[in-house]
Amino acid sequence: MNEPKKIVTFPETEPAFRMIDVGRKRVTRRRAIVTGTIMVGRVAFQKIKEKSLPKGDVLALAEIAGITGAKKTPDLIPMCHSLPLDQVTIHCILREPDAVDVYCQATAHAKTGVEMEAIMGAQAALATIWDLVKGTEPNLTIGNIKLLIKEGGKSGLWINPDGIPDWLAAQLPQGCDMDGVSVAVLVMSDRASKGEYEDKSGFLLKELLEQAGAQIASYKVIPDEFDMIKTSIEEIKKADAPDLLILSGGTGPGPRDITPEVVTGVCERMLDGLGEVLRRESAAFTDTAWLSRMTAGMYGSTLIIALPGSPKAVKECWEIIAPFLGDALKKIAAQGYKL
Repeated sequence: MNEPKKIVTFPETEPAFRMIDVGRKRVTRRRAIVTGTIMVGRVAFQKIKEKSLPKGDVLALAEIAGITGAKKTPDLIPMCHSLPLDQVTIHCILREPDAVDVYCQATAHAKTGVEMEAIMGAQAALATIWDLVKGTEPNLTIGNIKLLIKEGGKSGLWINPDGIPDWLAAQLPQGCDMDGVSVAVLVMSDRASKGEYEDKSGFLLKELLEQAGAQIASYKVIPDEFDMIKTSIEEIKKADAPDLLILSGGTGPGPRDITPEVVTGVCERMLDGLGEVLRRESAAFTDTAWLSRMTAGMYGSTLIIALPGSPKAVKECWEIIAPFLGDALKKIAAQGYKL
């Protein structure tokens, strides 16, 4: 029988620096936008505007240099990971009477953020403007380089607290928009239903849903009993007719984990893809994600989603489905169901 591989350690000294291990993080869409300004003086500003500087079109070359700078980031910043950049865009905006504002946006599907790539892209563009302008105006100043937004991963969307331009704010995603959505939460747990311990997964679900703007129609904790689960689902459907019913617990491989069987029995249509997405993405958190039998289906006009029973798993699953759950409910409503 093969023994598990051991991690090699070096006992002499701890390294002074180390790259962060991002191996167990989920791949998500990452985005960062950085801005910076160069003050070029009125004479050079006019020449940039007229494209009459000796070295050519300053802003066009700055765009190319900014893209190159973003792509070269891991070569210049030692602790940066090499990322497969999906896109880098550079926008240079002339601001009267003597400034050029540079915006760099970097995007990637990766396990870590792209803010350093955006920073390096903006600075490469600014430095290129300096290089092309210095023969006309040597008294140049680069400054106000700052991160405006970063998006992706567990932190979601971060916006600079000092504010961002209105045109950028209008383009930002709104997160999980569940305003006006009616949601019921049903927790399956033998011990929590007996009061042996406090239910935490259902409480967390309620908190996450309310933060997204949903209206909690009902919340209930019951034992892992087939008939009771089925009856509870039917009663919730009849009394509250929620747009969404989230079940927590009973999705494992154990003999009392029967939630998926109940969901399959009450739903007219199963949405197997959602369970597949949850298992695939959860593999970034745990190697045994494939043991989970998370599933989803339509019970009349109600979307039912069955999640695991631990708060940790609930939070991880919410991070996976939150970006598209609001849109999914709208698409369901577009098929003729209420919302």
